[in-house]
Amino acid sequence: MAITLTTTAAERVQKFLANRGKGIGLRLGVKTTGCSGMAYVLEFVDSVEPDDEVFESHGVKVIINPKSLVYLDGTELDYGKEGLNEGFKFNNPNVKDTCGCGESFNV
Repeated sequence: MAITLTTTAAERVQKFLANRGKGIGLRLGVKTTGCSGMAYVLEFVDSVEPDDEVFESHGVKVIINPKSLVYLDGTELDYGKEGLNEGFKFNNPNVKDTCGCGESFNV
């Protein structure tokens, strides 16, 4: 089981944490919502919960709760710019289908 970041994503997270002035890493998760059933959740973390799984990739701690890990195992988080849009992109091998707007997925 592993969650990884690309170098570009790790650099972006490190910049966000530096600008924020605190935090130990990035929490990834999923929530039930959207057309296809699930959506990704990203938030900065100041502390780790006892049942969290912690991965490290390119010097960034990635924290995930066990319920989300089932859906995110093997995921690579990337960061990129396309035209005027920029943001994080999940390369999740567990996804079976996504909605038309790209905001949600199912496994």
